[in-house]
Amino acid sequence: MSSEGQGELGRKDGQIWGRRIRLATLVVSMGLVSGCGGGGGSTGFSSERLPDAGPSIKLPSLSGSGSQADATGAPQVALADGRANSCPQVVAWPNEKLKTVYQNGHEGDANFIIYRGEITKLSRECRVYGGRVVVKYGYAGRVLLGPKGYPGSFSLPVSVRATDTYKAQVAQDRTSVRVTVPGNQTVGYFSMVREISLPVQTGTRLNDYKIFVALK
Repeated sequence: MSSEGQGELGRKDGQIWGRRIRLATLVVSMGLVSGCGGGGGSTGFSSERLPDAGPSIKLPSLSGSGSQADATGAPQVALADGRANSCPQVVAWPNEKLKTVYQNGHEGDANFIIYRGEITKLSRECRVYGGRVVVKYGYAGRVLLGPKGYPGSFSLPVSVRATDTYKAQVAQDRTSVRVTVPGNQTVGYFSMVREISLPVQTGTRLNDYKIFVALK
């Protein structure tokens, strides 16, 4: 083959590979964009894109004069107001801190989402009373309207369970939180403070206990 023919063939190969690379880049980009929606398709109202201007969580101090000792009997460092410095963790797993509501018969279809609720903030404080720890915990979040959403009041179910250092459930709670999305708005905010009491086993650390908050 002549050098001219080889040059022409090289240019064609370069054009083909260039198109393939551009196509691959486009596919990857589309995948990344759809992934940012948290499973919500291409509706473009992923909670991650909304700045959190929600309420802060204010935890009133626990009343009483609880003992400042952990389950091993060793005294703990106390804060200025007498609270225990060691406390069970409060956690909201990524797949449990979200609640998406669809129009009936269209579950899983992002184009028929009415609203999506999300927990964005968690807080807690605690005291030890004998063989139990009383935890005052708070959570805050928001409701974002979807393509089929409308301003109004919504109720989000909240399920709470507590586990010990061995991951065994030791307490649970269930409630709901009311959220209002004002007229001409697409987002509403909520906050809640509650209390739960857990048995503490001798020889365990309070930091190894966990309280899981879920919108379900």
